[in-house]
Amino acid sequence: VPYPACTGWLHRFIPGWTNSQLNESLKLVREFMQPNWDIHPEMISHTRVVDIKTGLPFPYATPEYMENWEWSQKKSADELGSYIAYALKILKEAGLNCEGMTTPGGFGSRNMDNLARGTLEAARDVYKTEVPHFFRDVITEPGLSVEPQLFHVSGIGNDDPRCSVHIIGCTDDWFGGWDGLTPGSADKFITKDLSGGRMVEVIDKNEPAIMVCHWPGIYFNGEKTGFSILKEVNARLLKKYNNLFWMKLSEIARYWAVKKLSSHEYTRSSVKINTPFSTKWFTFSVPGKAREIKLTNKTGTSKLEIVKDPLSLDSNRFAINKNETFLCIDLPRGQTLLEIH
Repeated sequence: VPYPACTGWLHRFIPGWTNSQLNESLKLVREFMQPNWDIHPEMISHTRVVDIKTGLPFPYATPEYMENWEWSQKKSADELGSYIAYALKILKEAGLNCEGMTTPGGFGSRNMDNLARGTLEAARDVYKTEVPHFFRDVITEPGLSVEPQLFHVSGIGNDDPRCSVHIIGCTDDWFGGWDGLTPGSADKFITKDLSGGRMVEVIDKNEPAIMVCHWPGIYFNGEKTGFSILKEVNARLLKKYNNLFWMKLSEIARYWAVKKLSSHEYTRSSVKINTPFSTKWFTFSVPGKAREIKLTNKTGTSKLEIVKDPLSLDSNRFAINKNETFLCIDLPRGQTLLEIH
């Protein structure tokens, strides 16, 4: 939160913290956490709406001037984009990289179209983000899809492709709550016998299974109750599945944009893929048993390495399983040709 509860600025000072403590904390996030996690602003204050012309909160603590509630519901895409950009600029000045944002509470819940466009424009403006994403909704009901949603797709096939991706969580905070006072349970994620739970439902549908938590609940006032639950959930998932692949939200957003927006031409001896965005680990199968696969794109020409089975796949490798060939390739933007022999 760039301006937490309007008490101090993350890129300047936080009351009760020395400059050294603040800088060390930011360094920890920047160097230790950011390689494996995405960093988002959860708007500006997570409480009062801030007047971005003055940097001061509006003098009304009513729902119409709280970030979590009504203020955002009737704003235009430009107004929301300017507000999001203000938050992004603070984190940028603090040395953090962002490709998206998280909404506090009900921010934009009834204004999704403008929220998606505002995120798109803000992230592109501040960070030059190619595929902006945002985390707004959580869906825990069985049977409902949590597949990422694409908004405002344009420019596919030209030099300025655009879209924003709505990343959806599939669990509630069943770790330790937003305040670190409500212990949760691993069983809601995946049961002890490994047969049920929300994570199992979603993984078995081949959709991204994204757990939701809050850091206070993970830390749980030093008892680390939520962290213990997370470790148990992970242990159970590893017992049940041998094909899980952990990704950051930005990687999921980029992968899903390529999955939905790329074009494919198949023949018996080749696959031609055109994609408006780049992505890593793009995985698919083709009929038949390939002996050799040659990849050509703007990065050059190379042969894919064969591995023993699909579970051993990694970038630019292929595997045979029965009468199918599975491929995993890093796709740059533009055209990739795969010649199959």
